[in-house]
Amino acid sequence: MRTAEPTPIVVSGIGVTASIGQGRRDFTDALLAGEHRFAAMQRPGRQKPFAADDVAAAFIGAEIADLRMPAAIAEAKLRNLSWSAQVALATLHEAWEDAGLDAVDPRRIGLIVGGSNIQQRELALSQAKYQNQVEFLRPTHAMTFMDTDLCGVCSEVFGIRGLAITVGGASASGQLAAIQAIEAVRSGQVDVCIALGALMDLSFFECQAFRSLGAMGSDRYAREPELACRPFDRDRDGFIFGEACGAIVVRRASDATRTPYAELKGWAMAWDANRNPNPSLEGETAVIRGALAMAGLPADAIDYVNPHGTASVVGDETELAALRACGLDRAYLNATKSLVGHALSAAGMVELIAVMLQMQAGRLHPSRNLDNPIDPELRWVGATAIDHLVERALNMSMGFGGINTAICLQRG
Repeated sequence: MRTAEPTPIVVSGIGVTASIGQGRRDFTDALLAGEHRFAAMQRPGRQKPFAADDVAAAFIGAEIADLRMPAAIAEAKLRNLSWSAQVALATLHEAWEDAGLDAVDPRRIGLIVGGSNIQQRELALSQAKYQNQVEFLRPTHAMTFMDTDLCGVCSEVFGIRGLAITVGGASASGQLAAIQAIEAVRSGQVDVCIALGALMDLSFFECQAFRSLGAMGSDRYAREPELACRPFDRDRDGFIFGEACGAIVVRRASDATRTPYAELKGWAMAWDANRNPNPSLEGETAVIRGALAMAGLPADAIDYVNPHGTASVVGDETELAALRACGLDRAYLNATKSLVGHALSAAGMVELIAVMLQMQAGRLHPSRNLDNPIDPELRWVGATAIDHLVERALNMSMGFGGINTAICLQRG
């Protein structure tokens, strides 16, 4: 007797906020146009106070210039919220409306927030403000310093009662949240699950530490910030931060009320037993093969790969070696981070969304600053967007501490 095949899991709603655009339409248009917002970062707490006018000492990044809050979210709900929480609410609202979740029993809706230590800048500013008058520290600090505050804020505003938890996986957090949301729906724990890649709000301290570690780009392009972010290019020297947040709504295909964005065909996670930030060819090939095996797809069925591509000197080369080892060297490739920067905890989610929006558009976005690819024989999308109807794609996302993930998607 044959076992019934699991019901397909699909994405029925999307919300996205990034430096290049807020909302699916603006974000897609900016992606396909190859737009960017890289500059010396201006948000308070991101630069050395004494170096505010010193261009060579400034950290380059891509910040969200203007956040539009939905009118449906009462202003009273926004009081004492962190920047990460505000962006999460705006992004989640778009995904919620897109998927029509008002019609779903809130006890059957879940929320997985991907990210940990996501409100560092707010904490640094609070500590600086109150270090000499701690007795005036706001009592709400006892809640807002915790990552779970995002779960509380979002579940209260949207009435989510199924589950609301956080998962931390460094830069793979967003994609880990997507995988956990899929599993929550497959297991029947909830009928619908929202996966949110939270905006990681870096302070000067994290920026400095990343640069000292050699992970964040140097000041080589301090006077030409538009050239700084260059994944897979021979002149790369580290990631460039980008503020972003993304949310998807996951449910069974049988429960979808309209054509979904994509079916989530296969996924895999693997750990390298390694605390350090260095990548692992073994771990990356393991998740690629695992995701393909779960999807029941051969490597040549994948016609587009959205790689992790941080512009790490070692990481980019390792990732391309993994793709070649798994037979994915003929799929199209582009570098989403070259346009939006590295969103850290939100990166895997925002790039998963970029895959689906490109599927829907029938076009692949360009890769900025890919002037001299480290592997020129691969099928790169260069400086101009190209027409390509993606049928099946693979999204890669890795994180410090030996975390590897991959998800296979199929056109909905």
